Amino acid sequence: MTDMLRIIFLALSLLFALDAQAYVGPGSGIGLLGSLWAWVIGIFVVLMSLLIWPLRWMMRRMRKKAQARSADSSAGD
Repeated sequence: MTDMLRIIFLALSLLFALDAQAYVGPGSGIGLLGSLWAWVIGIFVVLMSLLIWPLRWMMRRMRKKAQARSADSSAGD
């Protein structure tokens, strides 16, 4: 029975928790935003490179085929 009372007390104390009253100074806030910005930009760059890579690969293959065709046609002259 005491375990059940402890669980109920814990649940009620979590429901009625007060504010932390914490202070984040301007220097640490700017540092946090700077590091968050670096993470966001890094993830964006990785995702864009993963999305663009197949297009670059396809364009490279098409360019090589076009160069091979032009080399074949100029060799036949």
